[in-house]
Amino acid sequence: MKLLWSIGSYFALCALGCLLQTLPTIMQAAPVAAKSQQQQPQEAQRDGQHDFDFNLGTWHTHIKRLEHPLTGSNSWVEMQGTVVVRKVWDGRAQLEEIEADAPSGHFEGLTLFLYNPAARQWSQIFSKSDDGTLSQPAIGEFKNGRGEFYDQEPYNDRTILVRIVWSDITANSHRFEQSFSDDGGKTWEPNFVATLTRARP
Repeated sequence: MKLLWSIGSYFALCALGCLLQTLPTIMQAAPVAAKSQQQQPQEAQRDGQHDFDFNLGTWHTHIKRLEHPLTGSNSWVEMQGTVVVRKVWDGRAQLEEIEADAPSGHFEGLTLFLYNPAARQWSQIFSKSDDGTLSQPAIGEFKNGRGEFYDQEPYNDRTILVRIVWSDITANSHRFEQSFSDDGGKTWEPNFVATLTRARP
């Protein structure tokens, strides 16, 4: 028993000796590592407050709307109309008014865009004049000239995902597309597509 205790004590003393020999090196390296971390510049977060500036003004719009989304239908309604967008809160928000006509009747829509400076993201909330209710806010941001926004909402007694994409953006044109997914985002079906061209003054 004494022999086992002696062997254990020997190994413990050896381990302690090794630790004491390397301790000065560890103590010197720690401040250097901490200082190195402090010197690394944090990646600057991009301010997206002006990402929707392209949308300001008056536009002619051609709209295609899928009549029965998520049913396998390929029946589309086409509309021609006007979109007017003005800035609110010095550009930190926008109000968009849509009017369009189709063979089935007149369409009026209203979109509110809000910028969250803390999150550096935009949200957009939509309402139609025929029901006067507000949609769930779709939230997203722009990267490389393309904006993607998402929300989750009920549709035909199911909860689905909604994706909105702003693309093909130039000074005088852009494209808007809304899609639904009922399989958790594995597949997307476009159901509202608008191409917009700037109206001449």
